[in-house]
Amino acid sequence: MILKRFILGFGILLLATACYEFKKPEKPENLISKDKMVDVLIDIKLLTSANNKYRKILKDSGINHNTYVFEKHHIDSLQFALSNEYYAFHIKEYQEIYEKIKDSLERLKKIYKDLELKEEKEKIVKDSLEALMKVKALDSIKNIKIKDSLKLIMKKDTLTEILLKKKIKEEGQLISPVSSTDSQSQ
Repeated sequence: MILKRFILGFGILLLATACYEFKKPEKPENLISKDKMVDVLIDIKLLTSANNKYRKILKDSGINHNTYVFEKHHIDSLQFALSNEYYAFHIKEYQEIYEKIKDSLERLKKIYKDLELKEEKEKIVKDSLEALMKVKALDSIKNIKIKDSLKLIMKKDTLTEILLKKKIKEEGQLISPVSSTDSQSQ
C-alpha cells in the first residue's frame, strides 16, 4: 500500500515536471543581429579550423583565438553567449542562421578552390616558360659557341694570310701556284 502511494506520488510529480514549460530566455537588450551572428559564427568556425592547423603561425602573429572574434566584431563573450542562447531556443531563427553559415562557407570553399586552380595553372605556365627559357638559353649558348668558333676560324685564316704575306715580304719571293704541268714534269 505504501509502495503504491509512493509510486503514484512519484508519477504525479514526474508528470507535473515533464509537462512544465521551460522558461524561455528573454530577448537580450544587446541582442546580436542575425546577420552579425552569421559573421561571428563563420569567423569562429574559420578560426577554430585555422587554430588546429596553424597554431604556431597564429601564436607568432599575436592572435589570441579566444578573444580575436569578439574584438573583431566589437562584442563581448557575455553578449555572444546570451544571443546564442536566445537564438538556440528559437530554433527556426537559429536554423536560418546556420543555413546562411553553411551557404557562406560553401561559397568560400568554392572561391578558394577556384583560386587554388588558378594558382596551379599559373604555376604550370610559369614552369613551362622557365623550361622554354632554359631551352632558348641553351640554344643561345650553342649559337654563341658556333659564332665564336666561326670567328676564331676566320681570325686563324686572317692570321695565316697575314703571316704568309709577311713571310713573302721578308723573303722577297712570290710563291707561284703549282700547275699541273709542273707537277708532272717532276
